[in-house]
Amino acid sequence: MICKPKRPLRADAARNRARVLEVAYQTFADEGLSVPIDEIARRAGVGAGTVYRHFPTKDDLYRAVIEDRLEVVMGAGRACLASDAPGDALFDFLRSMVRWGETDQGLVDALAGLGIDVNTLVPDVEEEFRAMLGELLAAAQGAGAVRVDVTAADVKTLLVAAQAAQRYNPESADRVVELMMDGLRPRRE
Repeated sequence: MICKPKRPLRADAARNRARVLEVAYQTFADEGLSVPIDEIARRAGVGAGTVYRHFPTKDDLYRAVIEDRLEVVMGAGRACLASDAPGDALFDFLRSMVRWGETDQGLVDALAGLGIDVNTLVPDVEEEFRAMLGELLAAAQGAGAVRVDVTAADVKTLLVAAQAAQRYNPESADRVVELMMDGLRPRRE
C-alpha cells in the first residue's frame, strides 16, 4: 500500500475547521465536555457533516481542542522554567492554571479526567504535564521556596482541588489557592 501525502485543506475547509475548533473550545470552556457535536456545528454555522468530516468522532474533536489548550498550558509552564525566581514562577503558574479554570471548564474537566479519558485521547500528555510540573517543582524546591517532601503528583492534586474550589465557591477561590501555596512552602521552625 502506497501512502499518499495528505493534501492541504482548501481555504474554505481550513476556515471551517478553524471555526469549528474555536466554537468547540469556547463551548467546552463555558459548558464542559458534554455538549453534542450537532450543537457545536449549529453554533459554528456549519452542518454536522462538516464537523464530522474534520473530526469523525467527538473524541477526535476533544483531542484537537485539548491538544491546542494543553499546548498553551505547557508553553506557559516551559516559559516559567526560565525564571530567575523559581518559587514565584511555580506559584504564578499554579495561580494562572486556576484562573484559566475560571473560564475554561473543558480544560478543568480534562485535567481532572471528568467525562473524558485524557490519557487515551492524548497519550503522554499527563506524563508531559507532570514532567513539566516536576521540573517547575524541583527548581522551586532547589531555591528553597517549596517543601522538599512535595511531589508533582501532590501539586497536580492540589491544583485539581483548587479548580474544584473555584467551581464550588468562586468568591473564595483566590483564598483557597493562597492557602494551598502556604501549604507548599517550607515549614518554619
